[in-house]
Amino acid sequence: MTTALITGSTSGIGAAFARRLAADGHNLVLVARDTKRLAEQATELHDRHGIEAEVLAADLAEDTGIEAVAARVADRRNPVDLLINNAGFANKGRYLDVPMADELRMLKVHCEAVLRLTSAATEAMRERGRGGVINVASVAAFVPRGTYGASKAWVVQFTQGAARDLAGSGVRLMALAPGFVRTEFHQRAGMGTDNIPGWMWLDADKLVAAALADLTRGKTLSIPDPRYKVMMGMAKVVPRGMLGRFTSTTGRKYGPQ
Repeated sequence: MTTALITGSTSGIGAAFARRLAADGHNLVLVARDTKRLAEQATELHDRHGIEAEVLAADLAEDTGIEAVAARVADRRNPVDLLINNAGFANKGRYLDVPMADELRMLKVHCEAVLRLTSAATEAMRERGRGGVINVASVAAFVPRGTYGASKAWVVQFTQGAARDLAGSGVRLMALAPGFVRTEFHQRAGMGTDNIPGWMWLDADKLVAAALADLTRGKTLSIPDPRYKVMMGMAKVVPRGMLGRFTSTTGRKYGPQ
């Protein structure tokens, strides 16, 4: 039985990955900051699906948290077959309105943690000749919209570059770039969503199913919905200035959860 480790597992896209992978019979390592919610999630998934659900409380905005998770994904005795780097958040406010400490904390979670955990996991996976990594980015990576989008653009570029370097090793890497998903993400960031059209919202469970199918197909980038595929195709030809105005009127940021 294979094991998947999911960061940010207790809510949103991370919770949807946990539900789907448990239903498919995978053992899980659940990572988040809230010990109580982790324990409740692990118990529910174990009781419902009969899988083993290990919990690891860690704050990926701290070195100690990153180191603890990196050690787990690098463990050769208890290998992790699939890593899902899902943990993330957005800061409310425009550039220079957000305190620098908050910006750096976001970069720590979105970029440094993703780099270090992916590196620890893929080194062990390459030795075994198999494994997979899904790094959750956002369609914000493709539009000029602040530091959140910039951090997610890094996730996409890093993941696709690493996938090329590891081609033929048996290790698959994929960046997942969803649009608006009905989760706690915007509420936790204090962002209103009333101005976001209903057709732009995605279902987390359907998104996860599409992402796992894309990973199986060997894709290095998954935009798991036809609506957003069309929008991102348009983004390649629309002038960057117009894109900036469009994102300002359709919702403060494109969020991944």
